[in-house]
Amino acid sequence: MAENLTKIIEVPPEVTADVSGFVLKASGEKGSIEKELIYPGVSMKKEGSSIVFESKNTRKEFKAIIGTYSAHLKNMIKGVSEGFEYTLKVVFTHFPITLKEEKGVVEIHNFYGEKVPRKAKILEGVDVDLQKDQVIVSGIDKESVGQTASNIQNATKVKGRDTRIFQDGIYVVSKK
Repeated sequence: MAENLTKIIEVPPEVTADVSGFVLKASGEKGSIEKELIYPGVSMKKEGSSIVFESKNTRKEFKAIIGTYSAHLKNMIKGVSEGFEYTLKVVFTHFPITLKEEKGVVEIHNFYGEKVPRKAKILEGVDVDLQKDQVIVSGIDKESVGQTASNIQNATKVKGRDTRIFQDGIYVVSKK
């Protein structure tokens, strides 16, 4: 029977990662991210150029939490060094969809000929580049970038219509 669960994540030299209490912080050339990771029985500490997650309990639940925390750290490292980018495609057949960005909101005009624009929230720290038939969502926090892309895609969903026939909308086509 194992005594402790531990997982060691090496931090590359171009990224600095710190642990203070339950707050994990990573900073690199693109910016910095902070996440508060609290779970009783799971601790994290910095040892040299790596972050160590450990638990004295060896149950599956704690192994899963340690895996989740290490995945969060890996995403933070990738975000501050490379960043994340989602590409969405604007698809329409008859009514041309136009997009505008205003005060943290993407407005979708003329969707199926609707007079009132649909709105999708842009989360903090996310950049949205609107083009004629494409939307590029980028940032350093994977969760915020993915949620913003999802908000834009979900704003063009129509209930009661078969998406194989009524294909108008904005759809995620690639993730980097």
